[in-house]
Amino acid sequence: MNKVKSFFSYLIRKDVVKTLLTSVACAVVGLLTGYIVLLIVNPGAAGQGFKTLVLGFLDVPNKYGMQAEALAKTFTRTAPLLVSGVAILLAYKAGFFNIGASGQFTMGVFAALYMALVWHAPWYLCMLGAIIFGAAYGAIVGLLKAFLNVNEVISGIMLNWIALYLTSMLIKDSPDMWDSIKFETLSVKRVSPGSVIPSLGLENLFAGYEYITISIFIAIAVAIIFFVILEKTTLGYKMKATGYNKHAAKYAGMKEKMNTVIILALSGALAGLSGALLYLTGIEPWYCPTNVPSMGFDGISAAFLGGLSPIGTIFSSFFITHITIGGSRLDTAYYSPEIAKVVTGVIIYLCAFVLFIKEQLNKRILKSDREKLLRKTLAENGISYTPPPKNSSFAGTREDKPKAGVSDNEKGGES
Repeated sequence: MNKVKSFFSYLIRKDVVKTLLTSVACAVVGLLTGYIVLLIVNPGAAGQGFKTLVLGFLDVPNKYGMQAEALAKTFTRTAPLLVSGVAILLAYKAGFFNIGASGQFTMGVFAALYMALVWHAPWYLCMLGAIIFGAAYGAIVGLLKAFLNVNEVISGIMLNWIALYLTSMLIKDSPDMWDSIKFETLSVKRVSPGSVIPSLGLENLFAGYEYITISIFIAIAVAIIFFVILEKTTLGYKMKATGYNKHAAKYAGMKEKMNTVIILALSGALAGLSGALLYLTGIEPWYCPTNVPSMGFDGISAAFLGGLSPIGTIFSSFFITHITIGGSRLDTAYYSPEIAKVVTGVIIYLCAFVLFIKEQLNKRILKSDREKLLRKTLAENGISYTPPPKNSSFAGTREDKPKAGVSDNEKGGES
């Protein structure tokens, strides 16, 4: 029993284990909340609805390749969410909250679609254009922050709307991009097949699903690369040092203003890439929406649920996409597909407490370690250890504290 307890005590001190426990707890609470909502809406169908929500593609009938197609769709939509999550955590690690990722995503979409539909450029050049446009748009936030001390949240929100309306205006004014009858962009697959991210035969593994590409492998590679950059390189060290304390980083000789611009440009580059990974698959056209795309905001949930780790974000992105697609398959006779949004919304809300929960775990572990050390030290000196009562402090007893009013010496002096 003591060995099991010691092993568990060893595991709980690992940061990856604490992250995993808190993330799983958030996901479980979110799913339970979704089940409660299902019960309230229609108790009779709640069981089957919850099963559909949780199992996702696994609940699809395994005939005619339908299950394989559902899995392929999950992978296709996981890729842009994963890269968007890495964009968010990259900025957050450096002390910035890049809420402007949606605008950078939009600029990446414009660059990718323009180069595909107008220039008929190959997919890798379209992707490079999306990265450059996203980086440039992110650099604007960085320049405003570094040289004018404009909060990145404020500038990011404003630039989101500028990107949305600028993109809509440019796309609608281009007959090579816009289908005025369907009110959407032209099909990349039909107009410029060479601009579509290749599948390399993956469709043969997923029942001929036409939108499956190597985008998921590109996204995973990006996550691994930035994990190495953050944990193993000088650039990653400078980024995290700037995030911990920019004044200390400046004192240490780091160029904090240049680092700010570089970090937000890199974050913007990833957000732009996420736009290319979605629309260069041909899975959907761009409709010129009137609201800012949610991908940048969804990346926040993926990053935090993944414990602000590129590797953890791989799994959290897949989980969120899995739940969303499961929700889209709910029986509309009883439920609205938006219930999946309720579940993910609760998870997103709880993600804000991931770091708080980890901090509380760290405090409890530190308290336990101090108590063990005190017990060991007293035992070596032949003193028995008596745990202090609850709500007690080590500030001293009542007699140790100075009394209010005049002292006894002052009283003696007066007499």
